[in-house]
Order: sequence, then structure tokens, then C-alpha cells
Amino acid sequence: MDPPEPTDPVARGTRLTGSEAVKLHVTLMVVVALCLAAFWFEVRRALGGNELSWAYVFEWPIFAAFAFYMWWITLHQNRRQRRKAAQPKTVAPEHVQMLKNWQEHLRTMAAAESEASSPTSSGNPPPPGAEPAP
Repeated sequence: MDPPEPTDPVARGTRLTGSEAVKLHVTLMVVVALCLAAFWFEVRRALGGNELSWAYVFEWPIFAAFAFYMWWITLHQNRRQRRKAAQPKTVAPEHVQMLKNWQEHLRTMAAAESEASSPTSSGNPPPPGAEPAP
């Protein structure tokens, strides 16, 4: 898990508590109250004959729903990521052989690289294009 950023109010992967949670709850209540007031205002205008207000009648509840969504996500930071990290990583059965081949290829490449970087006194010929040792 990554270390918390210096701008984070709390450590990542933890649930907000204390004063941070209270601030979040109060913010949600204010935003929802404003959305409800705007909704009621637009309903009255729409029923009074302002046809454009019908669009806002449906828009303000969507804003309130978005506020609830953001409240929930902020309150439960990284809950899904923690769950994913707790689950063991598995490879689909159809890809097991491909993974084994890739790991063998990486081992071969590492061995070739270490062989190429070792001194030529070990009896190995120099790599192609390399100048012979004096």
C-alpha cells in the first residue's frame, strides 16, 4: 500500500472519524439542503409556466445524488482497493503456460545478461561486436 500523501487529512485506507467525519457530514447536509431548496424553487417556477425550469427540476436531485455518492466514497476511502489487495493474485488457467514461458524467458535473459557482464577470463567468448581484450 502506498504511503499517504502529505495533503491527505488521514492515512489512506482508513475510514474518516472524528472532526474530519463531522465536517464531511455537515457539508453533505448543507449541499443536500441547497439542492432540495433549489429543486423546490424550480418546481414552483416550472408549474408557473417557465418551461426551462423543468430541466432544473430533474437536475437538482441528480446533484444531490452525486453529493451522496461523493460523501460515501470520501467516508470509506479505498475500501475496494484494500479488499482487492487482500485477495491473492491468481492466473487464469488458460494463461498459466504463457506465464511459465515468460518467467523462463526472463530467467534466460537474466542469465545471458550476467554472463555478458562477467569478465571474459571465464572461458566464454566475448559477445559479438565486442573488441577482444588486450
